[in-house]
Amino acid sequence: MIRIDHISKTFLDRKVLSDISGTFEKGKCNLIIGASGTGKSVLLKCIVGLEQPDSGSVSYDSRDFTHADKEMKTEIRREIGMLFQGGALFDSKTIEQNVMFPLDVLTKMKKDEKLERVNFCLRRVGLENINKKRPSEISGGMKKRVGIARAIVNNPNYLFCDEPNSGLDPQTAVRIDELIQEITAEFDITTVVVTHDMNSVMGMGENIMFIHRGEKLWEGNNKTLLNSGIKELDDFVFSNKVMKALRPA
Repeated sequence: MIRIDHISKTFLDRKVLSDISGTFEKGKCNLIIGASGTGKSVLLKCIVGLEQPDSGSVSYDSRDFTHADKEMKTEIRREIGMLFQGGALFDSKTIEQNVMFPLDVLTKMKKDEKLERVNFCLRRVGLENINKKRPSEISGGMKKRVGIARAIVNNPNYLFCDEPNSGLDPQTAVRIDELIQEITAEFDITTVVVTHDMNSVMGMGENIMFIHRGEKLWEGNNKTLLNSGIKELDDFVFSNKVMKALRPA
């Protein structure tokens, strides 16, 4: 479980996050949603330590990450897997080398042990026999799956996904969502997904936090989302044609 308490962040004179608190539950897909520019990606960066909040704290299973010493932060970071928006694969490395990278950096495993783990993770995301290919030789959807394999190769307790469906066709996007859900449940991971894709929200939103102009306006799940009674959330949810058809009368 991850808990955030009263997180605030300002850049120059612009307050990006204002007093945000909440809990991300273990074994669930926890979503941070909101329109572009609302602060959700900055919140994610504060949670994983890429940005330091001006006030507040982030705790990983009761361990205060925000105010921890270097040793404790390193220990927690070893338990984190990241799926970046653009995939962030190394073009100069093979698929095998890309997936193995966290093991090279964070562990002292032997080469054959690392290769066994890499192959397991590639099989788990439905990719076999592509070890020696390079990112330029595979499709966008396959790159995202390689990114997931790399994110879980270190057997993390916490998985963060930043706009995992960005740039994907609808069918591939659904498969990526399903894969994230399957892995979350199978390995009992605390998964946090930043997205503005309503298909993802309705399909995998077990625990949802809605951010609007740097503030948390609502928290719930995909079953209560359509009847929140929050104007700003309704405007966000029903902003596309497909969702408009589901809007309560």
